[in-house]
Amino acid sequence: MTRLAPSPTGALHLGNARTFLINWAMARANGWRLVLRVDDLAGPRVKKHAAQDAIDDLRWLGIDWDGDAIFQSQRLDLYRAAMRDLAQRALVFPCDVTRRELEDALAAPHAPVRGGPQGESRFPPELRPNIGPCDFDHVAESTSWRFLVDAAPIPFTDHFAGPQTQNPADTVGDFIVWTKDGEPAYQLATVADDHHLGVTDIVRGDDLLDSAARQLLLFRALNFAPEPRFFHLPLVVGEDGRRLAKRHGDTRISAYREAGVSPERVIALIARWSGVQTAPDEMSATQFSEVFDLDTMPKEQTIFTSKDDAWLRARS
Repeated sequence: MTRLAPSPTGALHLGNARTFLINWAMARANGWRLVLRVDDLAGPRVKKHAAQDAIDDLRWLGIDWDGDAIFQSQRLDLYRAAMRDLAQRALVFPCDVTRRELEDALAAPHAPVRGGPQGESRFPPELRPNIGPCDFDHVAESTSWRFLVDAAPIPFTDHFAGPQTQNPADTVGDFIVWTKDGEPAYQLATVADDHHLGVTDIVRGDDLLDSAARQLLLFRALNFAPEPRFFHLPLVVGEDGRRLAKRHGDTRISAYREAGVSPERVIALIARWSGVQTAPDEMSATQFSEVFDLDTMPKEQTIFTSKDDAWLRARS
């Protein structure tokens, strides 16, 4: 089983669409069950109607899934149960350390070098309180919780990016699993969902590659088995090398849709980006699934250019 996991914090763009299309094609080619899980736990960052817009865009592209869409915001009891288990076994701890206090600790002489991914500050072990079993339900809701990270490397195989070794203790330290807003952090929610949904194969962008070791730690701490297989795919970026955003123009699927670009045209461009050498000017999702081969997909990032945009719009 695998899953599509759009986050309604913004519109689906060409980079998201490529990852979702490849995930869908792999599922259909391998006979995997495919679920749609909407990751709508980002609080005020969740945009009104964005979840439905993403669903509409996926359907427009010809991407389907098995069963009804699942929303993380409706599964809080599942995440609380995981936290109760971790708290009772002293694997997490409540933490009131502020961002300023953390920054001051990291700036102190001889402090560990900050090495967290995506701007995260490393939480050093010297800031840990006394840790013991506790009752998750009786700690103030305005308190965040961190997962206790051992100082040991985590080796694993990514089935696209190759062998990996990560050490969260060196990069993020004890990472947040429950926020002071009373919601699970991404790492905990996705692990609990993947296990309880029966997800065995995770296909996503390599901007999340640095999350894999943390998620494996949580899988093991919660005694969840089997551990999933990971496939981290290279991102689509702008000509400046940064992930697609408004600065690169309007790359939203809905914008191309409204401009009269056909879904087959979009899929044909994605196919060319994905190593399909004989891609025609138009291609359906089903046709893509029949010719896509992960073994011939480029390992490097794809650069979206103004020529790509012009090519898409040439027949609109």
